[in-house]
Amino acid sequence: MNIPELQQEILRLKKEKDICILAHSYQTREITEIADFTGDSFQLSLKAKTAPQSTIIMCGVRFMAETVKLLSPQKTVYLSNPIAGCPMAEQFDKETIAEVKKQYPDYTVVAYINTTTDLKTICDVCVTSSSAVKIVRKLESDNILFIPDCNLGSYVAQQIPEKNIKLLQGGCPIHARVTAKEAAQAKALHPDAELLVHPECIPSVCEQADFIGSTSAIMDYAASSDKKEFIIGTEISIATHLAYNCPDKHFYPLSKNLICPNMKTTTLVDVYNTIIGNGRE
Repeated sequence: MNIPELQQEILRLKKEKDICILAHSYQTREITEIADFTGDSFQLSLKAKTAPQSTIIMCGVRFMAETVKLLSPQKTVYLSNPIAGCPMAEQFDKETIAEVKKQYPDYTVVAYINTTTDLKTICDVCVTSSSAVKIVRKLESDNILFIPDCNLGSYVAQQIPEKNIKLLQGGCPIHARVTAKEAAQAKALHPDAELLVHPECIPSVCEQADFIGSTSAIMDYAASSDKKEFIIGTEISIATHLAYNCPDKHFYPLSKNLICPNMKTTTLVDVYNTIIGNGRE
């Protein structure tokens, strides 16, 4: 089958089997086109919770499927490709953070949602990139241990200077590889474009941005803005999706290196195989 034929078969089968398909925004276009919902990981877990279907297929990475299961424990949740992981989510284990907590016993541990379920069990609060500033600001404690992303944590610390935020050297290797030089070069190449970046980028990149926000926030900003040109500082697929969604505007990837291999591991065939019964919970 070619791609359109496979898409039509997936759409037929998911209706027949009463399955809800979730696709993270970093998935390829042919996958987002057959999904019931597309968005950030937490958004998708909320959609799964209210979806009438009892079977969920997550097209993303493992911690995202875990989050769906946490919020919908009564549902059957499949990860469409079982080897799709997240280096950031998996870089610290529970034992490591337990030792760090002993060094900072009076610190509130704030976990980014991009962590494993096991690690979340010893944290006090879980946040997303869009809610981190708001939640940390409202915490009673002024001493915060923010894990695992030091770049997102640095961004939060800048917004809340009254808090004492301790960071570890962790984060998203894809966003972190973008350099300040690349940001400056992109702005020079596209002088009329606004630079929109994810806070997982390093501080020297964020400092050059016109807008800093989560993936969904970046997409919403670009869609609603009166501007016509944008440099997209997050996973490269977002520039592609925006180009389809806003054909009257121009979108340029900040870097050719902003490609997540774990997100690209999932294929349309993986989704099909999961539906017909070859998936793993």
